[in-house]
Amino acid sequence: MAEKAILYDATKCTACRGCQVACKQWNENDEFIPTIQNGVNSTNRGSYENPIDLSPQTWLKMRFTEVEPSGGKLRWLFTRQACMHCTDAGCVRVCPNGSLYHHELGFVAYNKDTCTGCGYCIDACPFSVPRYTRNIITGFAKMDKCTFCTSQGLDRIAEGIEPACVKTCPPKALRYGNRNDLVAEAKSRVQVLKLKGYSGANLYGENELGGLHVMYILEDSPDVYGLPVDPQISGLTAAWQNVVQPVGWAAGGLMVAVLGLNWLVARRAGVNKETK
Repeated sequence: MAEKAILYDATKCTACRGCQVACKQWNENDEFIPTIQNGVNSTNRGSYENPIDLSPQTWLKMRFTEVEPSGGKLRWLFTRQACMHCTDAGCVRVCPNGSLYHHELGFVAYNKDTCTGCGYCIDACPFSVPRYTRNIITGFAKMDKCTFCTSQGLDRIAEGIEPACVKTCPPKALRYGNRNDLVAEAKSRVQVLKLKGYSGANLYGENELGGLHVMYILEDSPDVYGLPVDPQISGLTAAWQNVVQPVGWAAGGLMVAVLGLNWLVARRAGVNKETK
């Protein structure tokens, strides 16, 4: 089955943030507007960005970057900030119980019901995407991130419908389809941009971390957009998957075996005592 992906063309994006709204509505993450009437004072942070960051209720956010070239004319660069759905995903590596896993179509799916709120995925993500919240009464925590519109009961992909953010994008800056087809389309688009004078145009995500399932067409270097040029899985994440987790499972299995043996010995001793 062909892997699916989303292609974001930053050169076509108008930052209307319709994708943000569609994401919230479809995934039932609606938030009230921060006004005095709602008990929250709105704050001008000197930017058009809103909200200020990702959160358990905001899985997709448009980031605005001001760039002042040598000519002195200010320009905006827009970046889609959300889960990048890596093939070599640090969050999947460290998730202790498989709540984060790779969907058969390649992207990183998530079962919130089984999440333990350990927070390991937050530290393992090179894009700093996952967010979590803790119930101050029960102490229980849950992580949240983009699920590629595959949340239980809200699965658009299973119904053959494109993700909500893609569906709503007015300038068609977001495309959904077979990953190989989108890579070919993106490379062609990059060449067109270079012919138009955008010498720094590039495709971000074709090979990074084994290949991302959210790829970007950029007109400048990734670091200008606030993206890591060469994202890497940290050594601690690799050590957790290859050393700590196996040792933990082995220790847990040994403990179960010891407790089982102890129960059998105690039971046998009790039986012997009763027969005397």
